[in-house]
Amino acid sequence: MLPKKILVIDDEEDILTYLSTFLTDSGFTVVQAANGKEGLQKAIDEKPDLITLDISMPEESGVKALRKFQQHETTKNTPVIIITGVSSELRKFIEKGRQVHEPEGYCEKPINREELLEQINSLLR
Repeated sequence: MLPKKILVIDDEEDILTYLSTFLTDSGFTVVQAANGKEGLQKAIDEKPDLITLDISMPEESGVKALRKFQQHETTKNTPVIIITGVSSELRKFIEKGRQVHEPEGYCEKPINREELLEQINSLLR
């Protein structure tokens, strides 16, 4: 069986490297993107099984990218885990807002690897 593919989207190079290494070591295939626009294109091209998405990014925020993922035919059923350092306020904003549907998961920075892996495995069953 082929390993599940995860698209990691974050504008911080060290976070991209950290998550990619951790997820690869955990048995996943990893594709990287440095912003939401690049992430949407890679999601369409690569068809990942799951997406991790940073919220605070230049050019296109994670919220805007999440909205595009949820609306695009190719990515609308792909689970998304938000990874952010601004989680409690962001979570309230997303839960109350009508701009985007709530993502399938949240993970706060600094990243708890066990918690993230548990969410990923739960969503990919």
